[in-house]
Amino acid sequence: QVHFVESGGGLVQLGGSLRLSCVTSGRILRIDSMGWYRQAPGNRRELVATITSGRTTNYADSVKGRFTISRDNAQNTVYLEMNNLQPEDTAVYYCNLRGASRWYHVTEDYWGQGTQVTVSA
Repeated sequence: QVHFVESGGGLVQLGGSLRLSCVTSGRILRIDSMGWYRQAPGNRRELVATITSGRTTNYADSVKGRFTISRDNAQNTVYLEMNNLQPEDTAVYYCNLRGASRWYHVTEDYWGQGTQVTVSA
């Protein structure tokens, strides 16, 4: 069982900034990557950014240059710094942990409950 505590979402004006945090705990045997995904109403869940244990990052093209992902390996925590927010960034943001919890050699995706980000024009 992996537990998530997400925070930092909210309402922000066009061009503003927010910082999302995701603290994970529980039975975590291995972490391959952590990241953030988002889902707007009527849309599929999409990747925002991921970061591996070796700190290799991957970003969606739509957020490159505006969002920065980072992590604290010792605390199993991942952050998302979001700058110059646009209305199209409005979505529920979900924290993801890809790794092993039940069995060490079985990789699975684990998800937080989501935090709402709303950007007003």
